[in-house]
Amino acid sequence: VVAEGKDIRWFDGRPHVLERAIKANLSIIRAHKADRWGNLVYRGTARTFNATMAGAADVTIAEVDEVVELGALDPECIITPAPYVQRVVTRPSTRVTSWETAC
Repeated sequence: VVAEGKDIRWFDGRPHVLERAIKANLSIIRAHKADRWGNLVYRGTARTFNATMAGAADVTIAEVDEVVELGALDPECIITPAPYVQRVVTRPSTRVTSWETAC
């Protein structure tokens, strides 16, 4: 059912469904920190699809908790490099005192 209407290629004697790459005109993603160039660091499960969509879109806008000085981010922790990000927007801080208030 999944392969209906799709190209099937054989590798090592096994069939594989050929899928097209994900593509978007615009992605609005969420990250924990960024520097002013747009290098992004994620926290928790935010790494799952945000980094993928940053690379798949023509224009990426990153909403971040904090913008730090250049060089403040550990290069080993940068998941999305600056060339994939066109705009960085700082998220307004909101204080939530309990779970009931957040929902």
